[in-house]
Amino acid sequence: MNYGFAFFPGQGAQAPGMGKDLYENSQAAKLVFEEASEGAGLDVAKLCFESDKETLSRTENSQIAIFTHSMAAWAALKEAGVEFKAAAGFSLGEYTALAAAGVVSLADGVKIVSMRGKLMQQAADSIDGGMAAILGLEDSVIEEACAKVTSGVVRPVNYNCPGQLVIAGEKAALAEAIENCKAAGARRALPLAVSGAFHTPLMAKAAAELRAYVADFTFSAPKMDIYSNLDGKVYDCSDLPAHLEQHMISPVRWTQLVKTGMAAGLTSACEIGPGKTLTGFAGKISKELTCKTVQDMAGVQAAAE
Repeated sequence: MNYGFAFFPGQGAQAPGMGKDLYENSQAAKLVFEEASEGAGLDVAKLCFESDKETLSRTENSQIAIFTHSMAAWAALKEAGVEFKAAAGFSLGEYTALAAAGVVSLADGVKIVSMRGKLMQQAADSIDGGMAAILGLEDSVIEEACAKVTSGVVRPVNYNCPGQLVIAGEKAALAEAIENCKAAGARRALPLAVSGAFHTPLMAKAAAELRAYVADFTFSAPKMDIYSNLDGKVYDCSDLPAHLEQHMISPVRWTQLVKTGMAAGLTSACEIGPGKTLTGFAGKISKELTCKTVQDMAGVQAAAE
């Protein structure tokens, strides 16, 4: 079976027990967990299968867990003969897309994602920040609401789908932006259960440290197109360290990414890894985009049919 997009989820998709069915029923998936554990220097299977929700929600844990689960599901799909034309990932998921496309090896991907999680956790711990989802407003109205804020840094960061945009920043600035959005007619403003102001300039120190770390790795040419969070276009892998630094402090332009891919003929997709968030976004971005979820063996089998 062939699909257009391989979608890989980002932080927030984690859940206790994630990936266990794949581990127990796919040899290829089990090997991913074993290799990830070796690369990360911790038992990733135990982290995914036995940790409680609070432990898994810590950025340093959730990122390696989601990356590993997604790569295990990817391995199981390849084992079942499923093929894709392009890859794309939401925030953290872009790293999974790089690994799936062969730009980084699984072992190196694990190390980079582990470092990214640690750096972002440190940044989150050092800044009193947060994120909130704004529902029911045009993007331009939310952008204006953030621009009016005078109490600190707040930015639009996740362009999820029409009518849903996530903002992030320092707590006081975030609260002010939320009030501005409510005054502008937002249907809902939902604070997210994360401690960091991710994808904002407040991540600049962590982003610079990640760039320095990533510079020591070797990257290969992609085996398929990868669509970027930065501008929604096909990835330019010529300077990956600089790209990944910018990626950490810039918005995730998911709506634009999906529309660009659809314009190129990618009208089918699988969300590979934990959760169904990107599948939900897909339906709101375009009714012409079909998306299946693949987080366990039932998903793998359904995708292969």
